[in-house]
Amino acid sequence: SGLNSVANGKILEQGYFKDIFVQPASSDDGLAIGSAFYLYNTLQKNSRKYVMSNSYLGPRYSVESIKDALDKYNLPVYKSCNVAGEVAQLLSEKNVIGLYQGKMEFGPRALGNRSIIADPRSAEMKDVVNSKIKFRESFRPFAPAILKERCADFFDNDYTSPYMLLVYKVKESMKHLIPAVVHADNTGRVQTVTEQDNKRYYDIIKEFENITDVPVILNTSFNIKDEPIVCFPEDAVRCFLGTGIDVLVMEDYIVKKTDINMENFDSPESYRHKGKEIPSSRFEK
Repeated sequence: SGLNSVANGKILEQGYFKDIFVQPASSDDGLAIGSAFYLYNTLQKNSRKYVMSNSYLGPRYSVESIKDALDKYNLPVYKSCNVAGEVAQLLSEKNVIGLYQGKMEFGPRALGNRSIIADPRSAEMKDVVNSKIKFRESFRPFAPAILKERCADFFDNDYTSPYMLLVYKVKESMKHLIPAVVHADNTGRVQTVTEQDNKRYYDIIKEFENITDVPVILNTSFNIKDEPIVCFPEDAVRCFLGTGIDVLVMEDYIVKKTDINMENFDSPESYRHKGKEIPSSRFEK
């Protein structure tokens, strides 16, 4: 499968190809694209012109729908005038953040628009996110999202990896700086981030670098084990309320758990889908 990031990294390391490209939905959900290209390029013999530049091809929801979702649960929300700076500061203070912005990613990897992000500088952060937020096995790793121009400083390879589909060795001298995103074999499934691909996400990492001198953040998909990545605004709100996520950022709107009296809400478990719709009549206007 093209989603085997270790194998993809090995192919790149072997140097047989000048460039490689792995479509970020290279599984069942990408079959439609392959079929369309086969018809257009092979059967109809049209020239190959399209070059995929990013995977932000999914739905985007209006500010009004985001505000409606927040209002439905009567959350204490405020609008930030400097989202990147504030999110970076919150990350540096060890807050785990649910980041919901722009168009949803196409494929199984969350790449900054439907992501849970955290500070990679603490080795304990991996266990915190696994046990209190993702509810999954402790050995499961998280991805380092890094500014593209700084990749060579932290990893043995700096080939562009915008879709988090390549595994690189972490440089020995840098392992201690980002322990939460270094796997047991001293590798990381890297996402290289550019301003052109996702300016909002890039700016967050850049501001984090300005604060900490580390151009890397921990990135994982905005969901818990056995649930899909959040899509609708209310999905994000429920995941926030049902887990140990500290801060929810939806476009320019921020909600902090410390501002919420959780005694006014049901138990966190009640907000998890568990394969069925969760009744929410008590929150209806």
